[in-house]
Amino acid sequence: MPAGEFDSRPVLIVTGLMQEARIAAGPGMTVICSSSNPTQLRSLLAGFDPSTVRGVISFGVAGGLDPELESGDVVVATDVTAGPQSWLAGAALSEELIDDNGLGGRRIVRARLVGVEQVVPARSAKAALRRETGAAAVDMESHIAAAYATEAGLPFAALRVISDPASRALPALAVNAVKPDGNINLGAVLRGIARNPMVVRALMATGRDFNRALRSLRGCQPALMMQRTTVFSQAHHNRNHAVARRPAEATQAISAIGRQLAAAGS
Repeated sequence: MPAGEFDSRPVLIVTGLMQEARIAAGPGMTVICSSSNPTQLRSLLAGFDPSTVRGVISFGVAGGLDPELESGDVVVATDVTAGPQSWLAGAALSEELIDDNGLGGRRIVRARLVGVEQVVPARSAKAALRRETGAAAVDMESHIAAAYATEAGLPFAALRVISDPASRALPALAVNAVKPDGNINLGAVLRGIARNPMVVRALMATGRDFNRALRSLRGCQPALMMQRTTVFSQAHHNRNHAVARRPAEATQAISAIGRQLAAAGS
C-alpha cells in the first residue's frame, strides 16, 4: 500500500486466554485465541490469510522475569526471542518512544519478551530464563505471532501485562486449569482444592495477581484502537525481520501504542 494511503483492514490480535480475547475484541480487530496451546496457535495462523490484516499484535498477560516488575505492570516489547531466533517489534509502527515511567499509576516499560512452548511456573526456572535471555517477561504466544508477522511481511508489536511476578511461583493447579477453549476450568480447580486444601493460599495470591493484570490489560485496550491512518502502511519503509539478537536496534517502540497507553492510564 502506498505511504499515506488509508488502510481499512483490521489488526490481528493474538491472545492466549479467552479473558484476553474478550478484552481485545472491538471494531477493527480480528482476535485469535490459542487457549495457551502453541501448537493450536500455529495451526490457527497457518489457516489465516495475512492479506486480510494490516498488522499483528500479541496482547495479553505474561509471567514476570525481571524482579523489578510487579503484577499489573505493562511491557511493550522491543524484541521477542525464542531459542536462537529474535524478532524486532514496533519499529515499523512508530518513530517515537513511549514514556518509561508510564502515566496514571500504570508502569510501562520497553523490554524484551521471551516466548516458550510450556508454562514456566517455578521461581528458579524464571530466574534461569532471565539470566539466559535478558527478557523482562515470558509468554507462549508472542514468538509465534512475531514469526508469523515476519513471514507475512506485516508489522508486529507486543503488549503484555505482568500477571505472576518473578518472585511468585505458579501453583500446578493453576497451570493446568486452562480448558481447550481458553476458559478456566473452575471444576478442576475446586476438585484440586478438595484434594489439597493447603494450595488455597497460593491460589488466592495467584488469583489476585491475575485479576490485577486483567484490570491493567483492560486499561490498555484503547492501545489497540489505533487510528486508521498510515501507521501500518509504513511496513515497507521499516519492515521488521528475524535477526540474530540485536536489542540495540529494537528501541523503536510504537507511538500509537504509546500515546493510547498514556490516554488509558490517565
